[in-house]
Amino acid sequence: GDGRGAISLHDLGSKNGTYAGAIRVSEGTIPSGTTLKVGRTTLRVEDAGATEVELLEAASLAGIVGASESIRRLMAQVERAAKFNSAALVTGESGTGKELVSEALHLLSPRKQGPWVVVDCASISPTLVGSELFGHERGAFTGADRRHIGAFERAHKGTLLLDEIGELPPAMQQSLLGVLERRRFRRVGGSEEVEVDVRVVAATNRDLRGEVNRGSFRLDLYYRLAVVQLVVPPLRDRLEDLPVLIGHF
Repeated sequence: GDGRGAISLHDLGSKNGTYAGAIRVSEGTIPSGTTLKVGRTTLRVEDAGATEVELLEAASLAGIVGASESIRRLMAQVERAAKFNSAALVTGESGTGKELVSEALHLLSPRKQGPWVVVDCASISPTLVGSELFGHERGAFTGADRRHIGAFERAHKGTLLLDEIGELPPAMQQSLLGVLERRRFRRVGGSEEVEVDVRVVAATNRDLRGEVNRGSFRLDLYYRLAVVQLVVPPLRDRLEDLPVLIGHF
């Protein structure tokens, strides 16, 4: 590196060559962050050195389709993350396929035989979020004429997607944090503690870290949800996937 983010590249006679995109490079200067192809290995070069980038060889994975480098990198991340039980945060613009990526985490996981439950936090009245997530007992509030089983309980032994998590009211953020920490909760209006085994995946089109900085989203909840972070790229940044997608559909 030259201290300004530029890196000197020299291929010392490799058999397969070094490629930056479609261009074979023997020597030159590249900016920090450049992705190189060396044989079957993809490297992202930073000032601190080169980091190997894992790409899925196939052009589809559990409903995710594409052949571009960015989507195959995402598929490799999904395949790896699905093996674990950690909470995951999926971010990306509206329409990029965050729910598809989230469901792939479930379908490729040991929980695939369990329930897949989706809650759209943006479409629930703030007064009913607690009931939707944790359920309620009969008589808990006006109109509660029977016990309601909430999303966490329905997702026991499976995966729960909290879509548009950035819309969750502050009071419910605290309640959700408690459930993620203790893995148990009380239904609204109830005294009995319900214990659950649920993997939580959250999705948002917001800059959730920015929301934390602005004070509208809890930092401790963010860290609980963002153990695994997956970013879904927009189609405009991977137009080479269009032929694959057209063929798929």
